[in-house]
Amino acid sequence: MVARDAGVRALALVGPTGSGKTALLEAMLQAAGSPDRKVGDFSPEAKARGHSVELNLAGFDFMGDHYAVIDCPGSLELAAEADAALAAVDLALIVAEPEAAKASLLQPIMRQLETLGTPRALFINKMDQARGSLGDLLAALKPISAVPLVARQLPIVENEKVSGYVDLALERAFVWRPGQASQRTDLAGDLAVAEADARFHMLEQLADFDDELMEQLLSDVQPDRDLVFADLVRDMNEGLIVPVFFGSALNGFGVRRLLKALRHETPAPARAAARLGFWGSGAVVINSTWTGQAGKLAYARVFGARLADGSEVTLPNGDRGRVGGLSSIQGAAYKKLAIAEIGDVVAIGKIEAAGAGDVLSLGAQAQPRIGGEPRGPLFALAIAAANRKDDVRLSGALTRLLEEDTGLSVTHDVENHQVLLSGQGEGHVRLAMERLKRRYTVDITTSKPATPYRETIRGGTQKKARHKKQSGGHGQFADVTIEIKPRGRGEGFAFVSKITGGAIPKQWIPAVEQGVRDGLAKGPFGFPVVDLEVTLVDGGFHAVDSSEMAFRIAGKLAIDEGLKACGSRLLEPIEKLRVFAPSTAIANINAALSARRGQILGFGPRDGWPGWDAIEAYLPQSERHDLIAEIRSLTQGLGTFEAAFDHLAELTGRAADDVISTARAA
Repeated sequence: MVARDAGVRALALVGPTGSGKTALLEAMLQAAGSPDRKVGDFSPEAKARGHSVELNLAGFDFMGDHYAVIDCPGSLELAAEADAALAAVDLALIVAEPEAAKASLLQPIMRQLETLGTPRALFINKMDQARGSLGDLLAALKPISAVPLVARQLPIVENEKVSGYVDLALERAFVWRPGQASQRTDLAGDLAVAEADARFHMLEQLADFDDELMEQLLSDVQPDRDLVFADLVRDMNEGLIVPVFFGSALNGFGVRRLLKALRHETPAPARAAARLGFWGSGAVVINSTWTGQAGKLAYARVFGARLADGSEVTLPNGDRGRVGGLSSIQGAAYKKLAIAEIGDVVAIGKIEAAGAGDVLSLGAQAQPRIGGEPRGPLFALAIAAANRKDDVRLSGALTRLLEEDTGLSVTHDVENHQVLLSGQGEGHVRLAMERLKRRYTVDITTSKPATPYRETIRGGTQKKARHKKQSGGHGQFADVTIEIKPRGRGEGFAFVSKITGGAIPKQWIPAVEQGVRDGLAKGPFGFPVVDLEVTLVDGGFHAVDSSEMAFRIAGKLAIDEGLKACGSRLLEPIEKLRVFAPSTAIANINAALSARRGQILGFGPRDGWPGWDAIEAYLPQSERHDLIAEIRSLTQGLGTFEAAFDHLAELTGRAADDVISTARAA
């Protein structure tokens, strides 16, 4: 068993929206006798939605040990909130509902935890409302886990309702009592027979990782209880099994039993530090928030040594900072601390450069950030301040939002003069805009992101252009002749000079090229022109009136007239998509992509995801705007995709006419 002086244990509560994570956190606080029990969903945005939209943090003491708990949002759109936290905790407690039909909802979080190597346990909530058997539920859950799910308890069923449980490790039976601790009951008759079978199955699963236990089972030797508990602790700590508990958070059923198990089986903080590659001492930032009075607070987990207020720390880039305040966190309440214990999750002030994933090292030597690449954007809106006077405030507010939420990103589309706010779905981006308005009183207007159309030429031509201006003193004169011809798709623009005999002095030839490029910025349809070659074949100059500006203007005049003679084609950007979804939804997703003018390239099993497929397809970028909403509606909120620009393709017919008329009107 884990030594009790090994530090504060950190738990993450994860699972789908509606599974009861926040209710479980508050039930834990009640079981531990904490005076501060209402800690979840306190922000206006969470209250409006009826579920968590940010991390809820709280702590409690149970049987002499302290625990820090991080309640994570259940929506897949908000999963980035918890990315750094899930890597840094000792144990992730997955909360599920007792319905086999909802088993697949756990797969994304299960895969993430397996990738991180975070030990995990499963708590099946609302068991007092269950209608199916635990066996059927575990059978449905089995494919979603790469390691065995080990049932630690056997439900006691009376009048077709679960009324208690048998602890298979302790071999004791208990019945639930509303508002009171569970009452021990006799383990006899049919229940004893069922318990013996269930316990033997549990031992068989553990024996797969323990030769001594396997030998005892084969010899019909009853294994020692200490050996069984030691196997349960080791196997979960090493990620070899996922133990399964059940109860009802709303009624407090099974919560104390869960806490007692976690007390002995949750890994020590040193194991999480080793998993992260964290050496020495300091803290790992799991998230941050901006508060009105305290400025920026970094939520961080302490490793290696106690962290004192005023300590100097080193950020991953080598910058130094000083901790300007430590606080414990209990929902929306903060309490000042002089020292943070090893393993605790606390708020750190005055380290404004710190963001999620940063390691704050005690001492002068920097440590690298934890975590991988940020999640790619799936939905974007073009945003602008409703009042131009708020542009500067909007920019500052966006910077702060991005520091708090790594699932968001902001890009500046210079070509279309748009600021794009991107996130993990429409709900995620709308949530960010609500926060902008509430926290920073910035009113926002939104529009659909512009599609970066291009145009190219159908044929070639030769054009001569002369720029001549005389208005007293030095005039302006330049004469150029260019040949224009198309290039292959994707070959881009090329400029060639064939000037001989000094028809145009060499120092002014680059000005002609710049003038041509100026003209290519907006073709006859109103979009940048690509995939053509322009050759400068002849020209003329004046010894006094010619200049760099004159030749630049002449180059632009020549290309403007030439493009009109060449005929134009409208090109649209085509992206290559990889859509990931449960196999049962593939036919509907294929139909949805085809309806958006997508070209299905093929599909096959998604690696490491039983029951899932990956679809590859080409899709016009203009059709992707709200694709994630449709995919999620077809997959119980589970599906996702990756997208990257692949090529340009000609757009014809009425769709092209609509794009061109809109561009000209603008």
